[in-house]
Amino acid sequence: MASDCVRAVYGKIDPLHRDNSFEVFGLDFMIDSNFKVWLIEVNTNPCLELPSSLLARIIPNMIENAFRIAIDPLYPPPSFYEWSSQKKSLCPDNVLENNRF
Repeated sequence: MASDCVRAVYGKIDPLHRDNSFEVFGLDFMIDSNFKVWLIEVNTNPCLELPSSLLARIIPNMIENAFRIAIDPLYPPPSFYEWSSQKKSLCPDNVLENNRF
């Protein structure tokens, strides 16, 4: 359903074909009594407020993953960067490796 939305407007999302840019979209869904999922709307400027504990966990992770996909391949951290007391690169070879979004 979400991929259909992107396919429908693919040619209009970035009419200027700008390099090295990205955008986060907000897709709102509703689940009916038969557990059928309905797309309600797509926002080009989604709310990123953290009014609940669930959103306080989900939104920062989503933003972190968006940055890993869009920015880390262009500006990877130095190979000697330390993370969690062990040396490893924060930018995996496959940027979708640990991405749940």
